[in-house]
Amino acid sequence: MKSIAIYNLKGGVGKTTSAVNLAWCAAAVSARRTLLWDLDPQGAASHLIGDDTAVKDEARSIFARDVAAHKLVRASRVPGIDLLAADHSLRSLDRMLFDLGKAKRLKKLLDGLAKYYDRIILDCPPGLSETSDQVLRAADLVIVPIIPSPLSQRAFVEVQAYLDARSGRHAPMLPVFVMVDRRRALHKQALERFPEWPVIPMASAVERMAEERQPVGAFDAKGPAAQAYLKLWQGIERKLAE
Repeated sequence: MKSIAIYNLKGGVGKTTSAVNLAWCAAAVSARRTLLWDLDPQGAASHLIGDDTAVKDEARSIFARDVAAHKLVRASRVPGIDLLAADHSLRSLDRMLFDLGKAKRLKKLLDGLAKYYDRIILDCPPGLSETSDQVLRAADLVIVPIIPSPLSQRAFVEVQAYLDARSGRHAPMLPVFVMVDRRRALHKQALERFPEWPVIPMASAVERMAEERQPVGAFDAKGPAAQAYLKLWQGIERKLAE
């Protein structure tokens, strides 16, 4: 099993859409047993592909050892993707993890799910917190969606500096340009500065995900966004195999 976290210090940079689309690639393209674990209290990923079953205070109970993680997994609306849904109880997760003093709690939970899944995609909340700290050390790879702007790129540098200052040991990080409009000078400059970073273009299909409640590959497989996510996933699989 390999775990891939989708994380950024900033919000509104396409973490959830990236998580859902990469989970679809893992399940539909690579035929991996795939789990999408929504760790964001806002629960956007859970809404996008969940079955709208009402849950209350379940998400945090996994960390408190009230219930085994695999017992709360349910099938999503997307074939091949299982879901560990978020709920409002995750708002107090940081405090609970701090009080427990269990720096590797998430790592142990992921290890416990390893016999059920080949790939676990973690949709992470923004910010630097106890939750993100555990994610960044437990995951095998961290995907960092970045809008081509100076502020977003600065946030990526800040995360790297923070992690290096803490211990110097963390999962490899792969920055990915998202919402890219090559007609914009600022975006073109960013792509020229970091030509090796993968690129996800601005596309109407990504905006339609909220309406379709499906990954772009499920309803617009030949579109530029779906093809870009497919290329990104193929690169992720190569990196995980190294």
